[in-house]
Amino acid sequence: MIRDHRGAHGVEPLPIAPSTYHAHVAKRRIPAKLSARTRQDAAPTSEVRRMFEENFQVYGLRKV
Repeated sequence: MIRDHRGAHGVEPLPIAPSTYHAHVAKRRIPAKLSARTRQDAAPTSEVRRMFEENFQVYGLRKV
C-alpha cells in the first residue's frame, strides 16, 4: 500500500482536484469526450505515420 512506503519513497498526493483527474481519465477512455480541436489534431497522425513508413522512415515531419 502507498502509506506503507510513503516515508521511504516520498509518495505524496498530486496537487490537483479529483474531478480534474477523473475528467482526464474519461477523455483517455472515451475519445468522444475530447475537444473538437484535439480530435482534429489527432486525425492526421495515422496518415503521417503511414507516409513515414512508406518512405522507409527517412523523411521527417517537415517533408511528410
